[in-house]
Amino acid sequence: MNPEQIYRDFIAALGDDPDRPGLRLTPARMRETFEFLTSGYQADIERELNGAIFSEDYDEMVVVKHIDFFSLCEHHLLPFFGRVHVGYLPQGRVIGLSKIPRIVEIYSRRLQLQERMTAQIARCLMEHLRPMGVGVVCEAVHLCMAMRGVQKVNSFTTTSAMEGRFKSDARTRQEFLNLIALPEVRP
Repeated sequence: MNPEQIYRDFIAALGDDPDRPGLRLTPARMRETFEFLTSGYQADIERELNGAIFSEDYDEMVVVKHIDFFSLCEHHLLPFFGRVHVGYLPQGRVIGLSKIPRIVEIYSRRLQLQERMTAQIARCLMEHLRPMGVGVVCEAVHLCMAMRGVQKVNSFTTTSAMEGRFKSDARTRQEFLNLIALPEVRP
């Protein structure tokens, strides 16, 4: 199956000529674009973590917030994008901070539902880091709601996934929510 031929056929089905000058290279560009936008399917979490989990006697909350992401809605193949906030309570192990945005990137670069992506990020950290708990909050704008359908440009969706103490202990959950609500720090 040749993806570029599929994209050529798609353009023709829309009623345009895939051989006209402005569209001649579009099938190749679409192939490259969708390979990039769905690169999370080829990613290997173990390889991305690359041994970046370290023994450390630290048991207070670690939060990485405002992680930008872009994904594709699996229902319409239209983008949804926003920010993810991640917190965890270490239990003798910490993760290299840059690995958390990498995990977000892997799961966002797939055909997704925001709810599933939020839960996948939390479960991944629980499985690989084995902390006392994990909290993930995702805020996103969905172009399938803004460009078509209800056409509500200013609406956004918030999802959360709480595991371990973030789920069972209201104080832990509230501390996390308070920390992600703090204003951004800019260098």
